Amino acid sequence: MNIFSNLLSQPVKTTPPQKQRRGIEIKSPREIEIMRQSAKIVATVLKEISELVKPGMTTADLDAYAEKRIREMDAIPSFKGYHGFTGSICASINNEVVHGIPSPKKVIRAGDVLKVDTGACYQGFHGDSCITIAVGEVTLEAANLIRVAEEALYKGIEQVKAGAYLLDLAGAIEDHVKANGYSVVEEFTGHGVGRNLHEEPSVFNFRTREMPNVKLRAGMTLAIEPILNAGSKHTRTLADRWTAVTVDNSLSAQFEHTVLVTETGYEILTDRTKI
Repeated sequence: MNIFSNLLSQPVKTTPPQKQRRGIEIKSPREIEIMRQSAKIVATVLKEISELVKPGMTTADLDAYAEKRIREMDAIPSFKGYHGFTGSICASINNEVVHGIPSPKKVIRAGDVLKVDTGACYQGFHGDSCITIAVGEVTLEAANLIRVAEEALYKGIEQVKAGAYLLDLAGAIEDHVKANGYSVVEEFTGHGVGRNLHEEPSVFNFRTREMPNVKLRAGMTLAIEPILNAGSKHTRTLADRWTAVTVDNSLSAQFEHTVLVTETGYEILTDRTKI
């Protein structure tokens, strides 16, 4: 794990002390309404990318499209310039786990497992979401990994409501992943989201005693984002100091939603099905 681990997905052990002191923000009704719009922008962009991506395009093509669309909707790309990151999306292919830097040299090919993660800041509040796209016809192994990764996200979301605990959703994710024979990446976690792209609390995808088991309250907004590997759970960071890859070259998949905690359950703010 290195200093870059906590930039676009929260790491397990390197949450800055100053963030811990800020505490967990409870959003007001006005702030939640703004976040609905920022999240809708993110959902719109990801849905459009999922429909336009095809073999032969580059990840830089997708990045340019995402930035254009985010700005057309009166928002700012959350990722661009964030601690020096050069893209408006993270585009990670096959064994790349997270934080892939968009590049005109990175050509998307049929059979690829493509992760696209992006965020938008609208009127001072961020939305954050990630999808995994099967490019063309993929292997059965890849299709199953993608399916289980998305299912794991919803298994976690289903646990969300005021009075529940973060480890309730972490356990639901972990159990589903392991029951299907995959591993949960433990070096990156989800996070709170709102005025800042990354806020407290860290949102784990596995059971741990590393951090307090936070009780959920209505008005919290969480970026829940399980990352699954077909092989080893361990990752390493490439020389670009951003791109994390699986240590055994196995495939990786990720899904993420920005979720609002309500008194009786949850609202998926980045729901692409409502676009």
